[in-house]
Amino acid sequence: MWVDAAVIGIKLVAVVGVLLMTVPIMVWVERRGSALIQDRLGPNRVGPAGLLQPFVDAIKLLIKENLIPAGVDKLLFVLAPTIALVVALSLFIAVPFAVDDGLELVETPIDGFIVAPDLNIGILYIFAIASLAVYSIVLAGWGSNNKYALLGGIRASAQTISYRLAMTLSVVGVIMAAGSLHLTQVVTSQSGVWLGFLPRWNFLIQPLGGIIFIVAAFAETNRLPFDLAEADSELVAGYHTEYSSMNFAAFFMSKYIHMVTSAALITVLFFGGWQIPWISLPGGWMGAGLSLGVFSAKVVFFLWLFVWVRWTLPRFRFDQLMALGWKIMLPLAVLNFLWVGVAMASGILT
Repeated sequence: MWVDAAVIGIKLVAVVGVLLMTVPIMVWVERRGSALIQDRLGPNRVGPAGLLQPFVDAIKLLIKENLIPAGVDKLLFVLAPTIALVVALSLFIAVPFAVDDGLELVETPIDGFIVAPDLNIGILYIFAIASLAVYSIVLAGWGSNNKYALLGGIRASAQTISYRLAMTLSVVGVIMAAGSLHLTQVVTSQSGVWLGFLPRWNFLIQPLGGIIFIVAAFAETNRLPFDLAEADSELVAGYHTEYSSMNFAAFFMSKYIHMVTSAALITVLFFGGWQIPWISLPGGWMGAGLSLGVFSAKVVFFLWLFVWVRWTLPRFRFDQLMALGWKIMLPLAVLNFLWVGVAMASGILT
């Protein structure tokens, strides 16, 4: 009994700690990466190569006065960043990120030590919790009593609804191919080869669904070219215009945690999770370590992709953003799961 409780406690502390530590790391990567893309130096004064700059920024946010402007709805104003951070931290718990077959601690089997809880509705849980994130933005926009913040909140709600439909439909093909809502089973179904030599990754079998999911992930995280909810050149800073200190930091951290979760979901759903093409991982602790390393490498690649795209593509106009979601991505997502159904019926995917 005590081993089970210890495993759960270690897992929660480790996952939350890694997610929170990812934020300053990604802030540094974002700044140095944008400088590299734009032929600049980026932060290079605080610590070697500017590595300590994110920690200085964190200290600055901690000691700044937490201002609450007059005229705001105080309950909604304070509740909004809290919801954003809690939702962001609650998502990753259902994402499996390593193999844990045959692990033992003090001669006690501890299956489930590394991977997430084996939820029967893993994908549905993630989509349900993720849908709550938009409430934090809408409440921030409304509670701030600021027209720019309100416009940012309205844009965010419209954008989330538009792209969540395409994202959900793109995952329907994955569920059909795996025959399960278990994310671990989704990863397992991508083992082996397809057509005799290709890795059985869903991205290779249904590339249209993978591309739609990745594009929708950018829109869900409000990253360029989909940052219409903030759009500093139009809305000052959008929904968090009136926020400062740790309230602002909560929104900031939630955005980067959502990036990590999105990169992990892309890896799990379309790129084989911890699977290595044409190679079978060993069991025990060695297999757990190797699978965790493979999964982490894939997530790091997609995190860099988020940074790369942000500092490469310009922002869409809002009408272009809505047209892309409703007129292009939604029909293509329907076409994708129709293709998967036809391929399964004809035996192509067996």
